Amino acid sequence: MQALPFALIAIILYCGAASWQALALTRRVPQRPPLVLALGGLAVVCHLLVLGALVGGNEPLSLGLGTTATAAGALIAALLLAISLFKPVLNVAVGLFPLAAMTLVLAVGLPGSPRGDGLTPGIALHVVSSALAFAVLAIAAVQAILLGVQNQALRHHHIRGVVQALPPLTTMERVLFELVWAGVGLLTLAILSGFLFLDNLFAQHLAHKTLLSLAAWVIFSILLAGHHWLGWRGLKAVRWTLGGCALLLLAYFGSKFALEVIFQGA
Repeated sequence: MQALPFALIAIILYCGAASWQALALTRRVPQRPPLVLALGGLAVVCHLLVLGALVGGNEPLSLGLGTTATAAGALIAALLLAISLFKPVLNVAVGLFPLAAMTLVLAVGLPGSPRGDGLTPGIALHVVSSALAFAVLAIAAVQAILLGVQNQALRHHHIRGVVQALPPLTTMERVLFELVWAGVGLLTLAILSGFLFLDNLFAQHLAHKTLLSLAAWVIFSILLAGHHWLGWRGLKAVRWTLGGCALLLLAYFGSKFALEVIFQGA
């Protein structure tokens, strides 16, 4: 199956859904959640077809940078759509749908991915929990950015535009911490399963990923403890969330990019 046509369709659908939601945030068009959900859902279906073409046939699962980024993009978009059915997080699509589209561009442009030897159930648990943790915390990162914009606008008494289109500040904060709690739970499972089922998490090719993941876990845990006992909220919560997500992004993709693109090219 040719992946390129489905990738192009998915990119157009993602950009269309994100553009409509961005215009709705600036109150230039009315809110149309069913439209955004429909466009996003069709984009995810096409995205998954592209992923299937990349993995291909009965060969062992590929975990190279291109396939990993594409899978992460599809998972983030699908999880966002699912969560938006229960929580007011659809505005996050403004940032995450273009990111999902970008992963499809990377999938076409990056070199071929190495093939693995297959996954044992324990390693599969580690991979799935890691992917889910990254997806949930990526959603939390964009939620934090929107919360920061809302917080700054209210501080300067700007109550029109984006602020009017977002849920109340207390709702935005509650959803952010719910996402962080869920993400930390999944990240904890990922780290524990890694220690249990991987031979050596501090081997040369895994040490940086392990250390960065642990550092991100510590940052998120401090944030949750500070929120619970010290009442941390607002811009402090935004900064800690974005800091933890930045470390997690480096842990998940920084090493793969260095090994597969920079050093391989050299």
